[in-house]
Amino acid sequence: YWCPLKLFSSYIKIKVGILAWIPTFLLSLFLRQNINNMNKGTHFIGQPMYGQLIFLLNKAKILKFSRENGGERYVKHFDAWQHLVIMLYAVIKRFDSLREITDSMFPEARKFSHLGISMMPRRSTLSDANARRPESIFEAAYRDLYATYKDELSSDSRKRQTPKWLSRLQIIDSTTISLFSNLIFKGVGRHPKTGKKKGGIKVHANIHANEGVPSDIKYTSAATNDSFMLRPSNYSSGDILAIDRAYIDYAKFEELTARGVTYVTKMKKNLVYEIDSDTMYMSGKGQMEHRVQQVTFTKHVKGGKDIVHHARIVTYVDIKKTRAKLVSLLTNDMDMEAEDIVEIYRKRWEIELLFKQLKQNFPLRYFYGESANAIKIQIWVTLIANLLLMVMQKRIKRTWSFSGLATMYRIMLMYYVDPYSFFEAPEKDWLKLLQETETSPPEPTLFD
Repeated sequence: YWCPLKLFSSYIKIKVGILAWIPTFLLSLFLRQNINNMNKGTHFIGQPMYGQLIFLLNKAKILKFSRENGGERYVKHFDAWQHLVIMLYAVIKRFDSLREITDSMFPEARKFSHLGISMMPRRSTLSDANARRPESIFEAAYRDLYATYKDELSSDSRKRQTPKWLSRLQIIDSTTISLFSNLIFKGVGRHPKTGKKKGGIKVHANIHANEGVPSDIKYTSAATNDSFMLRPSNYSSGDILAIDRAYIDYAKFEELTARGVTYVTKMKKNLVYEIDSDTMYMSGKGQMEHRVQQVTFTKHVKGGKDIVHHARIVTYVDIKKTRAKLVSLLTNDMDMEAEDIVEIYRKRWEIELLFKQLKQNFPLRYFYGESANAIKIQIWVTLIANLLLMVMQKRIKRTWSFSGLATMYRIMLMYYVDPYSFFEAPEKDWLKLLQETETSPPEPTLFD
């Protein structure tokens, strides 16, 4: 009979009878080494962390969207699912070029095969897919993903004492992503030294304040005015909009009022209006708390009926560090408390934080293609990655900043680690190791 023992990572065979004269300390050394080699850690799981992340996606739906939009036409192997998985991998790892993407996949070939990647694409294959496969496929994938998880993103039991209007608040704004050329998307502004324009794509977003991810996205050139994104028909009675002053349009404001939609924006200095009433509220110390004016705007339309819009201006003192500044807000709500109007406009900062989050944690300075289609695909994949990580952040009970979570995912993306277990107690393995070291008996020596 033979008994296998593991010795220095190789197996030898020893007769059972020989075990009787093997020194005790040597046998204990063999057994101890065997036990330590079999320990895989408390967070070990049988698939990479990336496989558990893309489990949130629906492969069948993505392939369906691709067939409906012509993305599988003349395609033999590299389908839309593989395209999305590889692009998502590149975005989370923050790669800057196609060479980095393709070269980094070879060491992880076996892991990718378990994720449904049947081939290691060349740079030319990935480049052609970014140029030819319609970006509408990735748009449909993002919108379906948002519809699936929006309720989970909006529900958070950790937030208490939230205002009643928060669930009805939507925010609209845009951000410009600089490009290398002015030929694809028309740029805005000129370089102060060379006088040349730099191309840019403007991303217009609409978010719900209690969700933190875009519910609607539109792309235009950087030279396009923001106001086109404000479409009254997209909103229903009871909704509240927090918008920048770039969206001021009396005709649209009047339509919003007729629909029962409340807006809050910042005043422009050059607006002309008539004051119907003016009330100033003072504190006990004789200082102004806020000022409320009911006003009427009139816009003369050539060859048509003049537009008359009634609104309210709320002016408050915004104290920044040691300076105090008067800020005037415009709204069509005549009854809401002035404090709530101010708080609604301050919530508009949530969308600025979202844009900052996207630009800091994902590669939006370098693009994997020079065509408009390739640029839009990369932005859609970035939005998908952001949404997936936001879902994971919601599911984890322990508090993690988004940047911290994104960094850990980037480092451990292909590790065999259970994210739910690890992010709840990342120090668990280390504490267990320290405890074993303290409680284990001393190692025997040759002189014992």
